[in-house]
Amino acid sequence: MALFAPVALAAVALGIGLEVVSRRALEENPSVATEEFPEIDRELLEKFSSFDAELGWVPQPNREKQKDTGDHLPGEEVRTTVTYSTDEYASRICPAKDRDADADVTVSTYGDSYCFCREVDNDETFQNYLAQELDTHVANYGGGNYGFDQALMRLKRKYPEDPTDYVLMVVTASSIARILSVWKHYQEFGNILAVKPRYVLENGEVRRIESPVEEKEELLDLESKADFLREYDFHYDHWFRPHHARFPYAPDFLDDPLNVKHALATGGKELEARLERPVPGIDFDALQTETELQMEQPRVRYHERLFETHAPLFDALIGEFVDYADEQDFTPVFVMVQQLRYATYEEEHGPIYGNFLEELDERYDDLETIDMARELDVDDVKSLYVQRGEGGHYSPETNRRIAEVIAGRVFDERASASPGTSGAGVGEPGEAGVGES
Repeated sequence: MALFAPVALAAVALGIGLEVVSRRALEENPSVATEEFPEIDRELLEKFSSFDAELGWVPQPNREKQKDTGDHLPGEEVRTTVTYSTDEYASRICPAKDRDADADVTVSTYGDSYCFCREVDNDETFQNYLAQELDTHVANYGGGNYGFDQALMRLKRKYPEDPTDYVLMVVTASSIARILSVWKHYQEFGNILAVKPRYVLENGEVRRIESPVEEKEELLDLESKADFLREYDFHYDHWFRPHHARFPYAPDFLDDPLNVKHALATGGKELEARLERPVPGIDFDALQTETELQMEQPRVRYHERLFETHAPLFDALIGEFVDYADEQDFTPVFVMVQQLRYATYEEEHGPIYGNFLEELDERYDDLETIDMARELDVDDVKSLYVQRGEGGHYSPETNRRIAEVIAGRVFDERASASPGTSGAGVGEPGEAGVGES
């Protein structure tokens, strides 16, 4: 008995320590949710400058931000930053060509962060390269973390102010999940400020469900809107609840070796930050990125299943885009681009959206579709993306190639005749904070 008490106390202490470590590790883990309604403090809310009652969030006009690309190790000097600038229209700056009301052709683009071209400078976006190709300004109304639904809503709000002859919708396949979302936290754990409107499909017609948040202050008490969020966000039942870790946390933490691997990588980065120098022989940043890409695979498979069950809603929203184009007399173009997490999965399994684009081609005669994953077919798919930092967006070289593809597919005759088309450098080989742009 004398020996039993110290052993029991040691076991209890070990259990408590394991719980503390497990909880802390799962809080840093992007594939697990530890709280349904994390606290939002006022300091965080004040930083949410892109809040928009109608769209959820939107890039603001006349802003300039510099972001550290992460192209350095702890203790090293920051070697590279990228600059994001918006004009008076809240379109990202297009240095190649100013707006010209008398231009022969006008072009605008709407979509997500791949449309906005995160992780590259203003003069490295595909819009800027396309402007060089076409010798005309190309507006960039991409929005960080947008789905096709929000891009469509922004188009309908912005187009009367900035009408163009061509409108390109540029989104990733993750839009299939984003159009089913009301609160991003239910599918992108920790994205707690992102509350948005969405569309639902009823009897073959789309109906808009407005955002439940009309004032930014309401984000401080989202739990009071729990019934609405759970009802209208598809992911609450189908993704959040199956990934919601509860006490005891150790079984959830130890259940997947990737959780342990991610915790080691995260801990290693924290150690390097404290030491203000890298640990020799181990690139913890690369290890964390690799682990998170592996963790993303179940989400990619989930999105693949969504294309099997909810493609009709996506299709109906495309129909809304085509109808609006007919109403406003512009040429609609839909471009599917590819996130890195999809690219690595699709190398082996094929596109998660299957024949979706071919079906759109058959259904909408007036719509031009471009499957950029097929257009950018390379042996090393990772070479298409920036190599450090977030690492999920296209590199400047890839953006050049995207501009060439769009110019050739949509503006072929004009591109071949325009003075901005020299061909030099084009075609040479080389996925979040809410509302960041």
